[in-house]
Amino acid sequence: MENPPSLGLFDATAIVAGSMIGSGIFLVSADVARQAGSPGWLLAVWVIAGAMTLAAALSYGELAAMFPAAGGQYVYLREAFGPPVAFLFGWTQLTVIQTGTIAAVAVAFARFAGVLLPGLSDRPLFWASRFSPTPQRLCAIVLVLLLTSTNARGLREGKTVQNVFTVAKGIVLLALAILGAAAILSPPTAAPALSERPFFGAAAPLATLGPALVGALFAADAWNNVTFTAGEVRDPQRNLPRSLALGAGLTIGLYLLVNVAYLAILPLPAIAHAPADRVASAAVAAFAGPVAAAAVAAGILVSTFGCINGLVLAGARVSYAMAKDRLFFRAAGRLNARGVPGRALFLQAGWASLLCLSGTYSELLDYVIFAVLVFYALTLAGLFRLRITRPDAPRPYRALGYPWLPGAYVLGASAVAASLLFSPQTRTQAMEGLACVLAGLPVYFAVTRRSGGRHESALCA
Repeated sequence: MENPPSLGLFDATAIVAGSMIGSGIFLVSADVARQAGSPGWLLAVWVIAGAMTLAAALSYGELAAMFPAAGGQYVYLREAFGPPVAFLFGWTQLTVIQTGTIAAVAVAFARFAGVLLPGLSDRPLFWASRFSPTPQRLCAIVLVLLLTSTNARGLREGKTVQNVFTVAKGIVLLALAILGAAAILSPPTAAPALSERPFFGAAAPLATLGPALVGALFAADAWNNVTFTAGEVRDPQRNLPRSLALGAGLTIGLYLLVNVAYLAILPLPAIAHAPADRVASAAVAAFAGPVAAAAVAAGILVSTFGCINGLVLAGARVSYAMAKDRLFFRAAGRLNARGVPGRALFLQAGWASLLCLSGTYSELLDYVIFAVLVFYALTLAGLFRLRITRPDAPRPYRALGYPWLPGAYVLGASAVAASLLFSPQTRTQAMEGLACVLAGLPVYFAVTRRSGGRHESALCA
C-alpha cells in the first residue's frame, strides 16, 4: 500500500541534500587537486560541476512536475523513449550506478575508519592484483552486507535514522566551513595566505578537465533521488521543482565553502597528497590537531553510513519495481516474510561487494560517473522529445532557461563522458561501465520474450 503524501518542501529539500552529501566532498578534492594543478583550477572544477548539477536539477523539475507520481527517472525515460531505454536505465542502476556508488561510499567509509583504526590499511592481504582483498575492502564488504541484512529484516525507524545522519552531514560540512573562515582570518603556518599564492597555474588543465570533473560530479550526484519519492510529496507540482533547486543549490554552496577551507588551511600539494586522499582529516589535523581530526573522521563515518543505508534501500526498490512491471527477473519482485524485496536486496549486495574488490575509490568513481552522465544526458534529451511529441501535456513547471540550459547540460555531460572514454586514465573503467549498459540489451529481450511481450508498467495505469 502506498503511503499518503506526507513530505513537505523542507522534507523534500532535505532528501535532495542528504542524498548528495556522502563521501565525495571529504575525499575527491585530492584527486581534483592532482589533476588541476593550482588552487584556482581546483575551485573552477567544483564551480563547473556545481553549474552542471544545478542546470540538470532545474531542468528535471519540469519532468518531475509532469509525472509527479510516476517513479522518477525510470518513467521519464520510458515516456520519452519507450520501455527498452527505461529498462537499460534500471539495469544500469543495478550493475553500475547504484551498486557502484554503494561500493565507492563503502570504500570511503573504510578509509576514514582507518583514521581511528590505523591497522585498517589498503595493503593486499594475500596477493597483489586489482581484485586483491585488503582490510579496507573487506571492511567495505562487511558494511554493505550488514546494512543489506538490516534492511532485509525491515527498518521501521529508517526515516528517523536517515534524518539523524543528514543532520550530522550538515554539521560536519558547516564545521569545515567555519574552520576555513578561521584559517582565512588567521592563516596556519602550514600554508601561506590565499592572497599570497598563485591562484591559477601557468596553463589550464584542459587535457585533464574530464577526469578532474569525475570526483566533483560524483560528490554532487544523487540529487534526483527525491523524484523516486514523488508519490509521497505534498503538492508535488510545486514542491518537487523547488526542492531540486534548493537542495542542489545549498549543497553546491557548502561544497564550494569546504573547498575554500581546504585551500585556506593546506597548500595544494598537501591536498593532492593527503594520506589515503582523506583531505578533510588532513585539513582539520593541520589546523586543530589530531584529536579534532579524529572527531571529524567519526562524523564522516556517520555521514557515509547513512548514505550507504539510503542507497541500499532505494536501489533495491528499483529492481523490485522493474520485476513487478515484467521488465526484470521475477525473483527480484518477490517480498520476503518481513514485507521487503529481500532477493533484490541481496542481489544488489552481491554485485556491490564484488565492486568493492574491483578497484580503488577513484576507479569506482570513473566506473559510476560515465553511466550516470549518459543517462542524465539522455533524460534531458527526453525533455526535448516530450516538448515535441506532447506539446499540450500539462506542465505546471517549465524548465528554467529552456532550451539553452538543458541543452548546455546535454552537450557538457556528453563531452565529459566522451573524454572519459578517450582518456588513458579513465578509459578502462568507462569502457567497463559502457559494457555493463550494453549488456542490458540481451537481458531485456530475454525477459520480454519470456513474459510474452507483456511489459507494460503498472505505473502507466
